[in-house]
Amino acid sequence: MRSSNPVFSRRGFSRDTGYAGFNAPPQAGGAANPYAGTNPYADNATQAPPQYAPQTRPMTMDDVVTRTGMTLGTVVAGATVGWIFLTQQLGFAIGAGLVAMVLGFAQSFMRKPVPALILAYAALEGIFLGALSGYINDLPKMNGAPMQAVLGTMAVFVAMLVAYKTRLVRVTARFTRFVIIAALGFVLLSLVNTLFMVFGGGDGLGFRSGGLGILFGVVGVVLGALFLALDFKQVEDGIAYGAPHKESWLAAFGLTLTLVWIYMEMLRLVQILRD
Repeated sequence: MRSSNPVFSRRGFSRDTGYAGFNAPPQAGGAANPYAGTNPYADNATQAPPQYAPQTRPMTMDDVVTRTGMTLGTVVAGATVGWIFLTQQLGFAIGAGLVAMVLGFAQSFMRKPVPALILAYAALEGIFLGALSGYINDLPKMNGAPMQAVLGTMAVFVAMLVAYKTRLVRVTARFTRFVIIAALGFVLLSLVNTLFMVFGGGDGLGFRSGGLGILFGVVGVVLGALFLALDFKQVEDGIAYGAPHKESWLAAFGLTLTLVWIYMEMLRLVQILRD
């Protein structure tokens, strides 16, 4: 199984780390290690992961929570700077956002997580989000919209976490294929709409205003929530199969990307509803 998250979809967690147990053959009667190239997540799969003896400390949930807190904290710090100093200088903020995108792609294609790169991405992405949010907050009828988007993002995260832990949402191979196909379609429509806006003016195909814009925004938020379910599953499996602890940085990076997606879609949705 691969998450639709661009970090996780490329590689899951490391396959070539050389840690005993992470790439070791399964014990008799145990499930195959998914990170060794198999896929035990076919529909209705119920086998429990085997227990291995890694040569180094494996990743734990505390590792994931700590690294995610550090990464999101850096985003918040950057957003504070952007909100206070760059609300009226969107050109600089957009530049920071573009650099953040490049750093994000660079980390996605690296074989190992680079904490400095991840934190640099988080800081620059935060600056962009803070400046954009401050600009929108100063528009007529938009005061408080960013805070509503933050609360909405938190609500989506908590709701999906509860749904995942209670197994109301089950991540299977079919679920994963559906989310990936839906995400590709959503991104393609967004790109087409952007091209029409750039070359045709106005709101393009109308995906960012009116009733159609509201529907499109809701779809974007729902897709973000489904991304979270895939990310939760990937983290859970990495811990169960003994991924090395350094991979917690990848988990933090992937979760941050998903939360940024949800916030952006939520902010656009709030804008449309208020307008």
